[in-house]
Amino acid sequence: MEDRYAEETRILRELLDLMHEHDLETLKIKLGDTVYELSRRDPNAQSAPGHYSPPGPAAEDAPLAAPANVTKVLAPLTGVFYRSASPDSRPYVEVGDRVESGDVLCVLEAMKLFNEIQSDDSGTILRVVPDNGELVSQGDELFWIER
Repeated sequence: MEDRYAEETRILRELLDLMHEHDLETLKIKLGDTVYELSRRDPNAQSAPGHYSPPGPAAEDAPLAAPANVTKVLAPLTGVFYRSASPDSRPYVEVGDRVESGDVLCVLEAMKLFNEIQSDDSGTILRVVPDNGELVSQGDELFWIER
């Protein structure tokens, strides 16, 4: 039990360091079956001492707020998200890659048709939201692109 506590503490510290390094307000990450959701509060915000409000069921599913210079690429249709053209191909894009308007980001398979999803903006891939092979619904976030 103590080993698990030490491991979780290490993970949380690394995630906090990552948030500070990249000046992130919120961070949500899934490692195995565990979801970590961290948020930095505004030091100027007023809060009642000792007041804690547990998140409701909807808060867990709420999308993270993106910085103002980030465009979210949304799924135009419901389908299975694939990062590459085939299982043995390299992903179209990785986090940190520079993309231009019109570049293919992924494919969505719907009714045996593979639909290429292209970028409408130029920028840097900041986040890939779904896992490869995950079913996404129309309007779900696929990518964050930093302009």
